[in-house]
Amino acid sequence: MIFMRYCETPFFYQRRQTREIVIGDPANGGVIIGGNHPVVKQSMLTCDTMDTALSVKQTLELVAVGCQIVRITAPTVKDAANLQNIVAELRKQGCNVPIVADIHFKPDAAMEAVKWVEVVRVNPGNYADSKKFATKEYTDEQYAAELKRIEEKFTPLVLEAKRLKRCLRIGTNHGSLSDRIMNRFGDTPLGMVESALEFAHIARKNDFHNFKFSMKSSNPKVMIECYRLLVARLEKEGADWNYPIHLGVTEAGEGEDGRIKSAIGIGSLLCDGLGDTIRVSLTEDSPREIEVCTDLLAQIPLLTNSKVKIADKDFPFDPFHFEKRETPEIELNENVKCGGEQLIRVVVTRATFDKVAPKIRPKDDVKPEAVYEDLNIFEIDPRRDFEVNCETQLVTVKDGVGLPAITAFRLLAAKLKKLGRNNPILLKDCINFEPVPLEPKIALLRASVVIGTLLADGIGDAILVRGEAGGGQGLRLAYNILQAAGCRSFKTDYVACPSCGRTLFNLQTVTARIKARTEHLKGVKIAIMGCIVNGPGEMADADFGYVGGAPNKINLYVGKTPIKFNIPEAEAVERLVDLIKEHNKWVEPEAKEAVAA
Repeated sequence: MIFMRYCETPFFYQRRQTREIVIGDPANGGVIIGGNHPVVKQSMLTCDTMDTALSVKQTLELVAVGCQIVRITAPTVKDAANLQNIVAELRKQGCNVPIVADIHFKPDAAMEAVKWVEVVRVNPGNYADSKKFATKEYTDEQYAAELKRIEEKFTPLVLEAKRLKRCLRIGTNHGSLSDRIMNRFGDTPLGMVESALEFAHIARKNDFHNFKFSMKSSNPKVMIECYRLLVARLEKEGADWNYPIHLGVTEAGEGEDGRIKSAIGIGSLLCDGLGDTIRVSLTEDSPREIEVCTDLLAQIPLLTNSKVKIADKDFPFDPFHFEKRETPEIELNENVKCGGEQLIRVVVTRATFDKVAPKIRPKDDVKPEAVYEDLNIFEIDPRRDFEVNCETQLVTVKDGVGLPAITAFRLLAAKLKKLGRNNPILLKDCINFEPVPLEPKIALLRASVVIGTLLADGIGDAILVRGEAGGGQGLRLAYNILQAAGCRSFKTDYVACPSCGRTLFNLQTVTARIKARTEHLKGVKIAIMGCIVNGPGEMADADFGYVGGAPNKINLYVGKTPIKFNIPEAEAVERLVDLIKEHNKWVEPEAKEAVAA
């Protein structure tokens, strides 16, 4: 039984009530986050922090498109000191946007940065703690001694932030937890939460409350679990632990894949009323992140139920540990099965099938697996009582039900659970249609939020995307959502961080080169990391890693183990290909003439 809750009910939208924290001067360009204030959009500079002119230029470009908080990396004391010049020039030009200094390994850099900026972000796994991927058993006394050492390192920053009326962000990242946390809790959502709470206790011990949390991962399902667990733990700690949270999927990548991953992770939590600030991390120019933030936030009122009260408050899923809902295996048609241990299947409408079927080749991975109109399916209005005669009957929510899709499918799963039925469920991205087709970028976000949220809940055995007007694009979108949610792998998967001042190569250019050489490797996961900050740990579930080790030098990883060091950047992509071949993951790309045939 689940005793903790991250929201009051999974069927009704209620925004989590958080304490207000002040960043800068709200009357002069600053912001208040939390409370009833709108969710705040933020992004990060991609240039060298020592380049004052470019830092100012990029900040102004972000503000021009609606960015409300700008983050700048400060890897060294020298970089942190230059924040004074950047902030002074911005204020001189009439730009008062709050600036966040991103600190990882150097407390001295944090102590310098807090003099000049409104917010200092610290990563507990890197800040004053060790990460050598060493296995060690800690006695309670040793663990307590480590906590005391961390308190001695972190307290000066807390006191200075309190004196200067600054804000702190306590931001843990999946993959950059300390050895101490890893050995006691593992690289888990619980470990991330415990790591953050240690630092929060130090802040509160010094009567400092102007801080917020973040829990980032490149895996949307892990990220969702982390934030749910964090909020539940904060509720358990007490009513005055209602600190705001910042949402983001780290290293989401670029293009559709980056947008889909971010929509699944951020959108799911926003739909449950969580989140006070957001960042969409794309391996693209930073202003493009703000457009996605704006579009994503605009969808939340349309995808949530804030009007129809539903008495049932029981969760039809365990929100803190992902587990796919158990269902029997059934036949969709003579060639395809779903449910049980089968893959989550992709269903299309008859109209879409007629459009795309003539273009499908035998070896294509992206293809319709069933036609909606041909299915033996029971369409249910979950608001009303119903009976299902057998568990091998495929079910879905009936079109036109007066509920948003997420609420309706959660309610369907809950009522089936009460009936003791495990029927396979076909998910739909929309059950209530608008009179005009959605813009493709909006259709992508909505489908990703709806289907991705339900998949992260463990609900769904087949999916149907209808909000995307283009048949072929809708089919592709369905597969991309399944890949981003970790449910199917039909192409190469990339974990690519957004650029920042720590990055040791041009991420956009290098990512394009790596994709050009490897995008045919179905089922292979490649991490492309600009520096080592989150590198080894964040790449733990990647097959291979390409990481900036020094200026113009690349380190190559297998999993989180470094294999080759200081490879000249000009050779690194081909050396990565060689490494993939050495581990028998390489296949030659299909000849172009064969593709055209």
